[in-house]
Amino acid sequence: MIDKGSLWFIIFALGIGSFMLRFSFLGLVGERSMPAWALRYLRYTAVAIIPALIAPMVALSNEANTGPEPVRLIAAIVTFSVGAWTRNVILAICTGAITLGVGLYFYG
Repeated sequence: MIDKGSLWFIIFALGIGSFMLRFSFLGLVGERSMPAWALRYLRYTAVAIIPALIAPMVALSNEANTGPEPVRLIAAIVTFSVGAWTRNVILAICTGAITLGVGLYFYG
């Protein structure tokens, strides 16, 4: 177990680091116009980050972290399919959440 002093130091250091990363982009560059190539790359940030956050939760979702649970895999497939078919993020998230909830209720 980590002692309280070390824990609070780590929390404080991570908070300062997070603030500095955000301030360096928003505070220092916020009022300047950015080059077209940078704006083009920034458009893909959310498209890259969201799957990077979700993929490990789906791919390594069982207790031994060796493979996906069928319920979570089916919910991910349903979410992706609805999102690709309708191009509606909110509808895709809601159908995925409902699929996951129903699947976990019956099989989980």
